[in-house]
Amino acid sequence: MTTIRKNTNEHEPITNHVSLNGFQNHATNGSIHINNKPLLVKNESNNNTLGHHIAKRLVEIGINDVFTVPGDFNLALLDYLVAEPEINLIGCCNELNAGYATDGYARCKGVGACVVTFNVGGLSILNAIAGAYSEDLPIICIVGAPNSNDFGSNKILHHTIGLPDFTEELRCFQPVTCHQVVIKEVEDAQEKIDTAIAIALKESKPVYISVACNLSNIPHPSFIHHSLPFYFAPKVTNQMSLEIAVEATAKFLNQAKKPVMIGGPMMRIEKVSDSFMEMADASGYAIAILPSAKGMVSENHPHFIGTYWGVSSTSFCAEIIESSDAYLFAGPLFNDIISMGHSLLIKKEEKSITVLPNRVVIGNGPTFGNISMKKFLKELTKRLERNTTAIENYQRICIPDGFPIPCNPKEALRINVLFKHIQNMLSCDTAMIVECGDAWFNCQKLKLPHGCGYECQIQYASLGWSIGATLGYAKANPKKRVIACIGDGCFQVSGQEVSTMLRCGQNVIIFLINNGGYTTEAEIHDGPYNVIKNWNYAGLVDTIDNGEGKCFTAKVHCEEELIEAINTTMESKKNSLCFIEVIVHKDDTSKELLQLGNRLASLNGRLPKDY
Repeated sequence: MTTIRKNTNEHEPITNHVSLNGFQNHATNGSIHINNKPLLVKNESNNNTLGHHIAKRLVEIGINDVFTVPGDFNLALLDYLVAEPEINLIGCCNELNAGYATDGYARCKGVGACVVTFNVGGLSILNAIAGAYSEDLPIICIVGAPNSNDFGSNKILHHTIGLPDFTEELRCFQPVTCHQVVIKEVEDAQEKIDTAIAIALKESKPVYISVACNLSNIPHPSFIHHSLPFYFAPKVTNQMSLEIAVEATAKFLNQAKKPVMIGGPMMRIEKVSDSFMEMADASGYAIAILPSAKGMVSENHPHFIGTYWGVSSTSFCAEIIESSDAYLFAGPLFNDIISMGHSLLIKKEEKSITVLPNRVVIGNGPTFGNISMKKFLKELTKRLERNTTAIENYQRICIPDGFPIPCNPKEALRINVLFKHIQNMLSCDTAMIVECGDAWFNCQKLKLPHGCGYECQIQYASLGWSIGATLGYAKANPKKRVIACIGDGCFQVSGQEVSTMLRCGQNVIIFLINNGGYTTEAEIHDGPYNVIKNWNYAGLVDTIDNGEGKCFTAKVHCEEELIEAINTTMESKKNSLCFIEVIVHKDDTSKELLQLGNRLASLNGRLPKDY
């Protein structure tokens, strides 16, 4: 499990030289040597192979880092990825983390790719792919499959469940990918691969590509050296539907007395953040976001009023939204968490305009399909009359939030004091990765400077997602310093991927909040199963570093120690991975987590209808 780097300095041109553990790619003849023995993988004679085609296609769509765990069925394909000078192959500690890393990479870069082996790798990464599906992330998930001669042979192979049927992995991937292809011969491989990639980009969902292990080095005329430019047809908007929808929506909003706009997570799919802000500028409406859309809308805009999250909304935000007589939701997705147990006090059927990636729904009236969200927002902006009533009402009632009660020297550190200091670390050169649980609520209260990235996984909420996502996001954008906020329970799921961060030389900052267990679950339904074995987390990261000096760790119990650790992180150790273990009381939670816990407990505890 190794990171292959073609270019360690972003200011130096990429060359054909690759070296690692005896690997060397000699630019003079294009061959790869292992311990001075030639391995013919990339030269002029095999640039028309299946493996070369896959590598080139990944580069063409903007992928420069591929996350993997090697296994006997994908090794031949990995050779081609190693040989491609524009791809870095990132070996991860396990397939689940590789999937999480691909998720984080796709959030920043727009698309990601991972390569694992048959069944044991594919079924391990499946959970991460499901999360990416729920968050509308295009991921190219490639699985190395058995030899093409073994399909239909009635042979039982290793990495199977003891049956000669090799389709169990495919069937598992079908619900969590938008397209699946199995490559068992090269004749139709080019068409299948290109179709899968095109669908992933068009639908903004993961796809599954299974490649038989003996095909990567097979040439075919369709795999020409200078491949045809990759192209797929853009989404088509029905012009008549667009005009009618814009006219009806403009009439609806222009008749309202205090309309508002709320951004949702599906704005990412259509890349409409700029169009949303242009509409806010032109209309004068108050603007807010759903919690899953944080980071997609400028929080420095004068009409931004915060996060709409029901009873857990930013102060005075819910009052303005719920008292409005018209609200436009751009790309919303409502689940039990975002709606705080389905308790939002909005009348979607009467007062809402819902703009989705391919359609517009006007209150309880008509639905208009085949409409681009971006085109709709741009055309609607031209038709809206300026109305600043909602933002003026907000400015009348708003009272700025206060600051945490000051700590006494050596007093036990509180969560609200921690996030006061994290707020001061944020800039346009940072990005936040937020683990599921109480970090959702504490990080929602942070005010993001312009250009500061922010990612969370509220829909799927997979425990441990943030460690891999931090690795992937930092690889996708090395110019930003990533700050991750995670809990101790989450770290015990996937914390070993810190090893890969160290190997990649990343300078991420990880705040591990050690409160002794699964606090979110405890607020929903407490029991002894929510208590976990306490680790020396900072000491563990030191052990992983193994004396190489690539990281800084600290364990803090009070504000004074926290300030010292942050100063070191931001100054003398600004180029190192920094891991700060924060010791807090097990009951130190946000009020919003208490609210969510009560609501989810009530929803989960409902009796059967016929009971």
